[in-house]
Amino acid sequence: MNHRHTAFLVLVLSPALALLTGCASRGSRSPDARPVLYPNAAFKQMGETRALEDLDVCMGSASRAGLTPDEKDNAAGRGAAKGAAVVGTAAAVGSLIRGRGIDGVATAGARGAVVGGSVGAVAGAMSEKPNMTYRHFVQRCAAESGLEVIGWQ
Repeated sequence: MNHRHTAFLVLVLSPALALLTGCASRGSRSPDARPVLYPNAAFKQMGETRALEDLDVCMGSASRAGLTPDEKDNAAGRGAAKGAAVVGTAAAVGSLIRGRGIDGVATAGARGAVVGGSVGAVAGAMSEKPNMTYRHFVQRCAAESGLEVIGWQ
């Protein structure tokens, strides 16, 4: 395998591996997370089943109010632009350092921009960010029933 192929594989596979690792992780940063309740007096009085039903009602109310669990912020578009700029510039500079001339620099920059833009768009599309307004809405609704949300999981 020559240097060009190695560089290309590193350039493409490193972000892909990072994406897969990020997708495998779950937790409080995931939009799919649910509220975790503290077992206070209200929780104990109504019981776990009723408390979870109340949470479902609160999450439904948040959705009917137009809120979503995940942040909608055009991350794919921003990721594509950043990836194209960074990788395109790096490829052009690398070609310039190797003395490939203006045509070689332009070609390398364009190819790098395509690869970087693609990787950036995928990374942005797959980024999961919870909508904090949705979470605050659900927490306040739960508090009105006497429930205490201590986190999201």
